Amino acid sequence: MNKRHLYALAFSLIVIGLGIFLYKVLVLEFPLAPDKTADSWDIELRAAFTAHNGPVKLELFLPRPSTRYALIDESFISPGYGFTAKELAGNRQITWSIRRAKGRQVLYYRAIVHRLPGSGIPAVAAGTEPAPIPYEGAKLAAANALIADIRAHSADVPTFVAELLKRLQHPERNENLQVLLAREDSPLRRMQVAVEVLGQAGMAARVVHGVRLHELQRDVPLMYWLELAEKDRWRPYDPATAAPGIPEDYLPWWRGDVALAAVKGGRELNVRVSTRLVKEAALSNAVLRGQIAAPGLLDYSLLSLPIETQTVYHVLLLVPLGAFLLVVLRNIVGVKTFGTFMPVLIALAFRETQLLWGVLLFSLVVGLGLVVRFYLDRLKLLLVPRLASVLTVVVLLMAGISVVSFKLGIERGLSVALFPMVIMTMTIERMSIVWEERGPGEALQQGLGSLIVAALAYLVMSVEYVRHLVFVFPELLLVVLAAMLLLGRYSGYRLTELVRFRVLTKD
Repeated sequence: MNKRHLYALAFSLIVIGLGIFLYKVLVLEFPLAPDKTADSWDIELRAAFTAHNGPVKLELFLPRPSTRYALIDESFISPGYGFTAKELAGNRQITWSIRRAKGRQVLYYRAIVHRLPGSGIPAVAAGTEPAPIPYEGAKLAAANALIADIRAHSADVPTFVAELLKRLQHPERNENLQVLLAREDSPLRRMQVAVEVLGQAGMAARVVHGVRLHELQRDVPLMYWLELAEKDRWRPYDPATAAPGIPEDYLPWWRGDVALAAVKGGRELNVRVSTRLVKEAALSNAVLRGQIAAPGLLDYSLLSLPIETQTVYHVLLLVPLGAFLLVVLRNIVGVKTFGTFMPVLIALAFRETQLLWGVLLFSLVVGLGLVVRFYLDRLKLLLVPRLASVLTVVVLLMAGISVVSFKLGIERGLSVALFPMVIMTMTIERMSIVWEERGPGEALQQGLGSLIVAALAYLVMSVEYVRHLVFVFPELLLVVLAAMLLLGRYSGYRLTELVRFRVLTKD
């Protein structure tokens, strides 16, 4: 077979692999990096209460999509309950109801929230008028005095709001604010006072209730901030910085002075919100898009397999990378190893033992096994019984190392059981033969080369970015295959041979 056929085959593999890869990245928007998953969260709301053995109705506000966040999926877990949804003053509200319930009741709402690119400015608020504030007596005088003082220290609406929020951060320093708070100092009450003062000053404002998205947190506390109607939009203000805008990880839930949940026919209502970062969210979103744009491509992909099977291929797909590295080191560099697959399989074992402990345990087992192999050689055994005996000794050595390391409190020693027994046995056999035929120097050189290749393969296969690319884009292995086919025709000098024969270049 001529070289043109080989080059055409390699070129075809590269085109097919890169073509599928670019289609996934550019069209289906598959993530190139594993850390692209910080854009989506699982949100769970748990509402628990005790029913009075009669009709029950639970009203609950739900988050709604915005220009900053999208709700990818929502689910309601409420066995036996019916529910209806409605819009209430710009908020989404759901009502769970049942004819009769008794005892402890637990209802759940779950959603996946995906962050969208955009400014995050809330919806249009044209025609919004400030609500009348029923201030009278001392509170009316305190509000007017506070407004006059703030106007004297501000130039426009944004500076007026910022000055008000700054003073609310330390209400104990202002007598007027103490009167308006009426000894109910809390983050929510401060925002309510801000809305009341702004309304008294002729500006429409409202309180926003929300949560801060965390990687993993139970019982997330509610956050409160201010929204002010400016021209045709609601502009948010962060109470912590007193500046326009809010952090990107703030998720608005509902607006107004109404409580998050209210129950009729029950008592001891307890509502708890939990958040969890979805680590595969970016990939999951790409899969959902792919099921619409190219269903045939994803129906026969690794992502359609059960999760347990996917976990296996997370490891198996790394073996060709280790084999490619072995080809480069043996055919281009000239590193000598025992066998073709032994360094790669040992590298897989290093993923659990870690590199340093893996090298130490591998050297210990091979060294002790080599001593036993030399002893068995004196018994003049046939090949098959000798290999079986060495295999038995290797298993006993691994078991002994595990027991001794456990008694010494060295937990890493227990991972010696992850080494492939057959590969270890064949390594000991090959090393002993080379020792006898070519001397201990050659045997030690090949053993050291095997460890170096295994260590480098482990370092490559342990990179999270590499693991992600190989599993999400297995078509890249076609490019690796093409490279190995091209290296299969390489017949030039190896790097180590250039060093060995450098004397010839002097003439």
